[in-house]
Amino acid sequence: MAEHNDLGKKGEQIAAEYLEKNGYRIRERNWHNFHQEIDIIAEKEGELIIVEVKCRRDKPMVEGFVAVNRNKQNLLIRAANAYIIKKNTHMDTRFDIISITINDTIHIEHIEGAFYPMYKK
Repeated sequence: MAEHNDLGKKGEQIAAEYLEKNGYRIRERNWHNFHQEIDIIAEKEGELIIVEVKCRRDKPMVEGFVAVNRNKQNLLIRAANAYIIKKNTHMDTRFDIISITINDTIHIEHIEGAFYPMYKK
């Protein structure tokens, strides 16, 4: 497995442990719908949480949350819609980003409600 894949898996494990320690229940990890993937699907206080995890080594030139551009957001929104339909889930849904930087220490930045679906008229 490529080094960046190993780093991504390590970041997702760190994020899942962080969420559990903070009262979230993990429902799914690496949930796929065709070519769409959601890193972590969790719930807390009756809300469905869709989590995108970005992990970097050392001091990144670009913070992880910046990499979740509008195109990536749209992919996550479509995947979340598919999950909600397949699981027949009727919960308010929130999109979070967890950005992890690993150097001598591990720095976790959790952005709750990082983005919202855009509705077109």
